[in-house]
Amino acid sequence: MDKKFTNVLISLVVVLALFAVVMFVLGTGEPAEGALFNFSVDQASVVSRFVFVVVGIAIAFGVYFATQANKAWEVGTREVVWMAIGAALYAVFSWLFNGTVFVVPSASQVALRPAIAIPMFFGFAFGPIVGFFTGAVGNMFGDALTGFGLSPQWSIGNGLIGFVSGMWMLFSDKKKSMDTVLYISGALAVVTALLFFLNRSLPNMLYFDVDNGVFGDAQISLFAGIAILIGFALVFGVRYFFKDNEDVATAVTWGMLGNIVGLLFASLSDIVINGLSLPATIVGQFLPAAGPNLIFAAILVPMLVVAYASTRRQSGR
Repeated sequence: MDKKFTNVLISLVVVLALFAVVMFVLGTGEPAEGALFNFSVDQASVVSRFVFVVVGIAIAFGVYFATQANKAWEVGTREVVWMAIGAALYAVFSWLFNGTVFVVPSASQVALRPAIAIPMFFGFAFGPIVGFFTGAVGNMFGDALTGFGLSPQWSIGNGLIGFVSGMWMLFSDKKKSMDTVLYISGALAVVTALLFFLNRSLPNMLYFDVDNGVFGDAQISLFAGIAILIGFALVFGVRYFFKDNEDVATAVTWGMLGNIVGLLFASLSDIVINGLSLPATIVGQFLPAAGPNLIFAAILVPMLVVAYASTRRQSGR
């Protein structure tokens, strides 16, 4: 059996096994008082949630299988080390910057997540499989540290953010692929923002009142509704401001598509899992998460890429 096939398959099976253990073993009971991690999963919907875990992993494997000759799928010891580092960093920083820890009053409807730049960067720098593992496993452990309990389909959505961020490696013409990604992302941003303007009375399902422990009891703010357009404009600006630095432009552009695809996957899965309507999940979940993520991506991903390039130059790689 081809070594590349084996290593990719093992990597994805490890992710599946981790989620299975967490969901069907660790997640079945209430966490002990004072426990560091809360792995609890809603057992009433655990099967449907696991189905979407399988679907997300199957999507990743399907993309690999269709393009398996590409060098992007190399998974060796180096990549395994980066998976562990990326997942650990994402878990810790997701916890640190969760809205219950650092509350931003002007945007209190959303747990701001600058850490989203981590799976985007790891996917860009080390490939789709590293990005997938970083996003999925890191988000799961980050949520467990935060103490809310887990929504595994959202963790897989985060995995797809890192996965798509690394898919630039599959294309020989970087500029043409970036232009295509901009068109697709722009269209999705406009369509989802339009749903906001048509459904402004819907509640923001990601709203969390820290003092009262209340979820979802506030309408989405104008900023949260249009943040995806602001984020797209910023990424568009970065793409052309750094036109002479192809790595920065590529990382930010593909990170944007990863963010949109991954969070759409997670949001749309809740139509089945939680019985939400399409407008409710897009306006109440996707937009409050995806828009701020794009803003952070436009600001932080270039910094990580530049720092990484500088480190590689200094080390002579």
